Amino acid sequence: MAEMSVELVAVERKVWSGHATSVFAETTDGETVTAAVFGGFLSVTGEKVSVLAEAAELSDEIDPQAARDALAQADAEEDQDRAVSVRARATARLKAVGQDV
Repeated sequence: MAEMSVELVAVERKVWSGHATSVFAETTDGETVTAAVFGGFLSVTGEKVSVLAEAAELSDEIDPQAARDALAQADAEEDQDRAVSVRARATARLKAVGQDV
């Protein structure tokens, strides 16, 4: 199987890059490289896959307790739009580290 170049790029940095024979892009789970990705889009060509994200964190960069604290903060948030955003990010972080929400 042919290899392709893969990049996970967030606004503030290149989070990860490497070569792969396949890429599984899902909204909550990953494969070999697991990351919480927020916003953005997926670009695919014959030789390259790029995940261009508003923000992204690799699973080993995530503090599960901080994510749980953020989830609790979202429940107390009065601004519903902000609560939805905080809850979505906290949930993605917890799923990226393999914890139930």
